[in-house]
Order: sequence, then C-alpha cells, then structure tokens
Amino acid sequence: MNRRARIALVGLVGVCVALAAALGIGREPAPSAERVLPGYTADGYVLLSNQWKIRPTGTQTELGDFPVHAELHPSGQWLAVLHAGYGEHEIAIFELKGARPRMVSRVRVDQTFFGLCFAADGKSVFASGGEYEVVHRFDFDKGYLTDHREIAVAAQTEKFIPGGLTIDAEGKTLYVCGTFGDALVRVPIDSPSDKIRIPLTKKAEGEKPREAYPFTCVLDKDGKRLLVSLWNRAAIAVIDLATNTVTAEWATEQHPTEMLLSPDGKRLYVACANSTKVSVLDAATGEGLQTLNSALYPQALSGNTPNSLSLTPDGKLLFVANADSNNVAVFNVDNPKNTAALGFIPVGQYPTSVRFNAVDKKLYVTNGKGNLPKSNRHGPRPNFPAGLTTLNEYIGGLYRGSLSTIAMPTPEQLATYTRQSYACSPLKVDAGVVGDVPAENPVPAKLGDASPIKHCIYIIKENRTYDQVFGDMKEGNGDATLCLFNESVTPNHHKLAREFVLLDNTYVDGEVSADGHQWSMGAYATDYVEKYWPVSYRGSPFRKFGYPSEGNHDDIARGEGGYIWDRCAEAKVSYFSFGEWIANGKTPADESKASVKALEGHFDPKFRGYDLDYSDQKRADRFIEVLGQWEQKGDMPQLVILKLPNDHTYGTRVGKPTPIAMVADNDLALGRTIEAISKSKFWKETAIFVIEDDAQNGPDHVDAHRVTSLVVSPYTKRNFVDSTMYSTTSMLRTMELILNLKPMSQFDAAARPMYHSFQPKPDPRGYAHVVPKVDMHEKNKLGNWGAKMSQEFDLTKEDLADDLLFNEVIWRSVKGPESKMPAPVRAAFFRPKVTKEND
Repeated sequence: MNRRARIALVGLVGVCVALAAALGIGREPAPSAERVLPGYTADGYVLLSNQWKIRPTGTQTELGDFPVHAELHPSGQWLAVLHAGYGEHEIAIFELKGARPRMVSRVRVDQTFFGLCFAADGKSVFASGGEYEVVHRFDFDKGYLTDHREIAVAAQTEKFIPGGLTIDAEGKTLYVCGTFGDALVRVPIDSPSDKIRIPLTKKAEGEKPREAYPFTCVLDKDGKRLLVSLWNRAAIAVIDLATNTVTAEWATEQHPTEMLLSPDGKRLYVACANSTKVSVLDAATGEGLQTLNSALYPQALSGNTPNSLSLTPDGKLLFVANADSNNVAVFNVDNPKNTAALGFIPVGQYPTSVRFNAVDKKLYVTNGKGNLPKSNRHGPRPNFPAGLTTLNEYIGGLYRGSLSTIAMPTPEQLATYTRQSYACSPLKVDAGVVGDVPAENPVPAKLGDASPIKHCIYIIKENRTYDQVFGDMKEGNGDATLCLFNESVTPNHHKLAREFVLLDNTYVDGEVSADGHQWSMGAYATDYVEKYWPVSYRGSPFRKFGYPSEGNHDDIARGEGGYIWDRCAEAKVSYFSFGEWIANGKTPADESKASVKALEGHFDPKFRGYDLDYSDQKRADRFIEVLGQWEQKGDMPQLVILKLPNDHTYGTRVGKPTPIAMVADNDLALGRTIEAISKSKFWKETAIFVIEDDAQNGPDHVDAHRVTSLVVSPYTKRNFVDSTMYSTTSMLRTMELILNLKPMSQFDAAARPMYHSFQPKPDPRGYAHVVPKVDMHEKNKLGNWGAKMSQEFDLTKEDLADDLLFNEVIWRSVKGPESKMPAPVRAAFFRPKVTKEND
C-alpha cells in the first residue's frame, strides 16, 4: 500500500478449573474438570467445537447448502441467493415483504462457484455455471426465474470457470471473471459469440507467472474502466474498456474479493479475505487512502476473513462480513480522513454475503454454515421397516445455511451487539493464553518462557471419530454401539489412552482432508479452500476441481500466517517432516519430493506419504531407522511431523486389506513408533501429539468431528481422563508454547492449550507396544457388502470418495451387511454434505 495509507483500527475491549492430579496406574482414572460439550449454552449462545461461540442477530431463515453469494433486486423487494456447496447448487429467490423473507422460487443448476448479478432493469438474473464454462441467464418477474439460457464463455475443454460477474447499466455487455482461466471475458448480450477475452496473466522473464485468479469485477462510475479483484495477487487489475487491455494493477491486502464503489465513485472498498482488513483506494488513481481493520482486536493475526461488503446509499456506513469470526463489522466512512469503527453485529457461522437494503433499512446476511443445531428423531433408523417413514431427516441434508435479517440497529443496540460479538470470541487483545495455567506446568504460560520439553512429535492420522475407536472405553464419554475398532483391533490406542491421557472432548477444526490438513498445519483454512473444496468433493464432472491442500494450489491456499514449519524457520527451531506436504515418488523405490520450498532439506525422501498400498509398518520401520540415526548423532529436530494414514482404509475393495486389518496395521505402527521414542535418549524431553486430520463424517454420538487423539510424554498425566474441550488448534497452540513459536492465526492464538493433560513432575516410564488380536493380513473377498462401490471409489488421494457411502461400507464390513450405519450426529458448527439421492 501507499506509504501514506492510514490504518483505522478496531480496538474494542472485550473458566477453566484446575484439574486434580492423576492417579497411579491400575487405579480408577481421575476425571478432569466438568465436561462442556458443543451446543446451546444457558446464556443464549451456541458453543462451537473450536471454543468460539455464535449468537445470530435478528430473524433467521433456512437456506440451502453453502449460500455463497447474495444480491438484492434493484427494487429492493427481492433477494437472490446462490448456493455452491457439496449438495444441490441452486438460486433461491426471497420476497422481502413482511417480518421475515419468504422463499418464492428456487432453480437448480448443474454447477456454480461464485458469481451472481441482476441486470440494472431487474428483468434478468445471471449466475456463473462452474466448470461447464457457461453463465446461466434467467428472465426475472415477480420473484420467478424463467426462460433459462446458457451463455458459453469459454470452451468446455479448458479450465476457465466463471466467477464474479457484472453487467453494464444499459444491459448490453456482461463481464465475466474466469477465476481459474486468468482472464476476463466481455460478452455482448445480443451476440454472445462475439465475446472478447482479456488476459490477466503477468508475463515475467525467467520465472513462472503468478496466477491471478480473478474473483469479481465492478465498473467504475463512468463505465469506461473495469476493476477486477485478483484473488491471488493482492491487487486490483484496471481494464481500459476502449482498448480491452490491462493498464494498471493497484495493490491491496491479501486475497481481494468483493469490491464496492462509494456513491460518488471516488473511493473503492476492497474486502481482503486472507488478512484482517479492507483496503480503501482512490478509484481514479489506485492510491491507498486507508486500511480498515475489521478484526476484533487491532493486532489480531489473520483469521476473521473479511469477504463481503455493503454500503448505505448515502455512503456513510460500511458493513464488512467477517466469515471466520462470525460477525459483521460496522464503520462510519462518511469522512474519508476520519473513519470510525462503530462495532460488530454477531451473525451465524461463516457469513458469506452482507447486503443493506435501502427500501426496508435492513441488513441481509447469508451464513454459509448456518446457525442452529437440530435433532433428527425421525432420521434413518437401521431397524425400522423400509417405506414406513414419512419424514426425510437424513443427516446430510439436515443442516443448511441461513439468512439473518437484521433491522438497522440503534447506537444502544449496536453497543449490545458488540459486547455479544466479543463474548463469542475467546481471542485476547494481546493473543495471550486462554484459560488458567496450572502452577509449574511444563507447557509455558506465555511465549518465551522455558519448558523442560524440547521436542514435539506431531503424528497425523486419517479419519476416525472418537466413538469408532474409543467408544468401548468406559472411562470416557463413549458409545459402545458405535465402536467399530475396539480394543482387540486397536490395543495400542487403548493402552496409550489408559496409561497416559484419554481425551474424550477433542474435535478437528476441518471437515475433510482438503481443509483438515490446512487446519492441522496452518491453524486456518483460507476463503479459497472453503469455497473450493465443497465443489471439488461434490464431484467434478470434468475433473477441473482438484485437491486444494498439502502444497496443491499453495500460493492461494496458504494462509497469511503460513504453516507451522514457517514459524519454526522464523524462530530458528529445527523441523522435519515424514510424509506431510510431501509428494510421493512414482513407486516406493523412488524418492519423494517436498511440495513446498520451506520443507526442502527438512523431510525424509525415503518415507512414503499417503498410499494405501504401503503398510504403516513400513512407515514405522523408516521412522525408527531415522530415529536411530538421530540418536547416533545425539540430536533430533525440535518439531517432527509424522504421517500414519492407513486408518483411512480401502473400504471393502476386493483383494485389499479389510478395514479391520488396515486399522490394526495403523494401531501397531503407532504403538511401535511411540515405544521407540520412549526408549530413545530423547524421551525425557519429548511430547507426542496424535490426532486425525479430519473425521471423515463417521458415526459419533456427540458429533461427527470428535476424534481419537492422544498426548504422550513423561510430562503428561497418567491414567487420566481429560474432558476439557480441545481442538486441532489446541494441539498446535500447545506445541507453539513449548517450542516458542508465534501463533499462525486467530484460531491457534485463541485455542485453549492442553495444560490439563500435563503434570509438573515427569514420570520416566516408557511404553511397550502390543500386537492387535486380529488378522492383519485379512483381505476383502468378492461378494462382500460394498465391494463394487469400493472398487469405484477414488482412493488415490485422501477423501476423494463420498465419505457417507465410504463410512457405510466400513460400518457394514465390521458390523455385518444387514447392520445399517447410524446417521452421524452433527452439532451447529459444521456444514453437511448432501447427495442427490437423499436431498
């Protein structure tokens, strides 16, 4: 930004109980503090699994799956909402008369991504058509969409994927961003075949050009220039429409998304989602006028994800939707030289669009992940006769997005809303540690304090819920009827949980591997990942949507705070990866390669990452071999990341190991790995953290995102049940405090460290692995339930198979072909997946 750019900062000021000491081995485990589960709280909030809360303001209207974009009709009487989630893609039209919006019509489309607009006369609606490379056009009349036409904007064989779009005031020309084509297309409405393509890729000699990812576009006040937000370049491209060329790029903060011009056309407001800010530019010159910080605290790290904007018609009030902090920031921007932060309005989870309607003076906010938990007492019941149920409460379609309708608040109401917004967040003004710190705890109370623990080993596994593995452990909050891989299959998991700490209230922050690995290594999933993965996982008919994680699309998928190895490099802390963010060689004999530059020289090229045909025993063998080399040298990296992925399983694919065999293989590898560490010279100064990257939507009686997790160290308590609510980011925060690493986002900064699992005095006893009491070489046979489906599942990468069907196959493989899997329980805090057959 220009050096004279001024920062207007929001600076509004916003119980853990110490646990009893662990009892000795062989005695009843000591309970932790009171177990607090996600869901409604007595004071009217909804507690999320990441320790944040929501408290939606106004009236709430149910929407479809992941409402990603909303636009007001020029008359202010209607609101169009575009849905682009895992489930049905559709446009829904709401009438805005009366106390709450009323859905008038809805139209399904094959696919969309982002991009919706009305013509200036209100008689047409345009919406992007995803990888079909079209824009959908509908006539609009009194809330109904008719006469559907498709405007081809690129060849279906290329990867263009229309995103944001706009139409000129005369309704003659449509402008379409090719988000994945690095170009903009100018389409004459009356003769679409005469379209003009304007490239946005920068050509630089000697290096690969940085892709632009044009997100959306707006015309300047005179209609002579088009301004395009470049999602991946922290810039706005300026297109001269007389010559159809890019004449300038204006700098912004990271991930510019939605843009707004002030009513007089002099200022351009840009929401920058991979930052905490809104860039304000001179609309004539691109000079940076000021930067508005929409986070709860001035010095907060990235994580609030400002991604949508709205202005009052007089240009005095600016509203900013903060997707990940679940609120709308309000600014008085009447005086460009003295912008004032007025406060926050709490809304539902992951607000994607905010729109102020001048007609009824109300705010309309689409919440991508909804806001209310629901029961499904009439949902799928394994033993209920088919055909006798009359209500469809399949869990995949139970939770939807929502629309918050909020009357313009008075100053007094806004003050109340602001207090509620701060109450929803555990984040502290100085990013300090959340909760009480027990005395003499080996996990430091703040960065810079010394810890007797010098090495952290972070083990990432794949896709098991708590009840699937620990449901049979009477010591914790489990449901034995949901346990698939009991103690005979996973004796090391059980033994470790008993000898050290059983964690029965720990959740993953991600939903699937695509965002789960981002959360596991970066404590954040960017707006790009959040918008991308549902379309990818839904089924990409032309295979244009891939897998946005572990180094894929890294320049745009990376959070502003980077990954934990970036923090290590910054702090001069040694680090090493076995398989995470590593691209496998073509065969096990070929060396692997680092997926990102920061891991080059910090990984084992002989270790094989995700590959279900490669036994976890071999991974354990290689880790133990390298551990021995480190012992000989007398030094081990301070942070070691280890992937043990085979608890993902192959389902019932014929000729492959059964789910029980693969989970047992994973269990034995984990036990052997931890035993080797506990027998090494590094054990006395080591803490091992184990968690799934995601839970694969499996059955769990608390929530489908509660997972198996472990923390093992001489400094962890023994024979102890820790029911404190933790999440993936709690593990990251704990390791950061031990290794003196700065947090990567607002979420690890605000996560409760795992103090209650640790004790001041070390217990040097090690661990001895046990062998599972099942056949670890058992293969799936022809005729097994789900064998045909398993053959068709794409298991070349994590989670490419439909996770509900995949879990059904695993369930019936273990429980029997006649035993239908119970529906996964979901609380208020995760977006569901919906299949067409169950919509």
